[in-house]
Amino acid sequence: MKDTTLILLAAGSSSRFGLPVKKQWLYLGDRPLWVRVAEAFEKTAEFARIILSVEAGERSYMGRFADYTFVDGGSSRQESLSRALEAVETPWVLVGDIARCCVDEALVERVLKHKGEAACIAPALEAVDTVYEDGVPVDRRRIRLIQTPQLSRTEILRRALAEAENFTDESSAIHALGEEVLLIEGSSRAHKLTHLEDLRRLDCLEAPSRESFTGFGLDVHAFETGKEMKLGGITIDAPMGFKAHSDGDVAIHALIDALLGAAGMGDIGEHFPDTDPRWKDADSMELLDAVLGRIRGCGLEPRHADLTILAQTPRLGTYKEAIRRKLAKALDLPPNRVNIKATTAEKMGFVGRKEGVAVHAVATLGIYDWRSAL
Repeated sequence: MKDTTLILLAAGSSSRFGLPVKKQWLYLGDRPLWVRVAEAFEKTAEFARIILSVEAGERSYMGRFADYTFVDGGSSRQESLSRALEAVETPWVLVGDIARCCVDEALVERVLKHKGEAACIAPALEAVDTVYEDGVPVDRRRIRLIQTPQLSRTEILRRALAEAENFTDESSAIHALGEEVLLIEGSSRAHKLTHLEDLRRLDCLEAPSRESFTGFGLDVHAFETGKEMKLGGITIDAPMGFKAHSDGDVAIHALIDALLGAAGMGDIGEHFPDTDPRWKDADSMELLDAVLGRIRGCGLEPRHADLTILAQTPRLGTYKEAIRRKLAKALDLPPNRVNIKATTAEKMGFVGRKEGVAVHAVATLGIYDWRSAL
């Protein structure tokens, strides 16, 4: 199989899925669906290379899960596939969709068995229901429902996708080029996960793990006179704010780092570098919302947060409850699952000298249980 590369398409936005989690990030056990699918394909044959076409913003994160080749996807399936093909060096390429998540090993073997018999080998099912076209019944014996994975000659597929027309799969693109397409027996297990109700039809979906993940965050900021002080999303009555590229909300920055740590997504500086003018004077609550959207989209959700604010000044006793409720709302958690503590530094160090504030944060994430939506 050193003459065949596997491409798995996983760059979709899941716009029709109806959950806050992208379908490729639904957890099966302790791993996301896209990892399970890639591993299942990996067991069927020894491919020269496994390439995943993914959303650009998720490429680095996905690389923390598995040692595959990841390329940035495009705005359409065809564009995503074309970009992945740029990394293919073998004469044959097998293309699958992460959304067809119940990998049928026998189906993959059938497709590969016919290598060399046509420019494209595609699995297909016969239509079992009555079929109408434009309000007129047609002979269903002539209808075939095309599935993936599909095996294609790499150079022919490249030429086919270069055509202006937008094709929905490899076989239609290659057929339009005038090359031969061989249809073989498909599989009822290769059902595509598109809508929420499809989750009930797929027999390979393992329940998500109930384990949790904990992250730690620490941030410090010096004071800056003449600037409004924001702490935990609350405006603090003080004659100074924080010296920072953004609004300097040191509590939210520490919380963001704790959340990113729990998710294994790096740190705040990687996502919002202070060298990027987009984040100049940015509202830290908006940064927190963006991080939470990314975390939830990847199959995780907040469970608990605990922050300790070290400040010699200003006094924060009267603000703790407001901060707690503000952050609980942002995290979509009951207020009792967010805890805020404030203490002084006993006049020691930069905090004790009233030069700035430090915040420690601990956050816990759990795996989103997609079964609750069924």
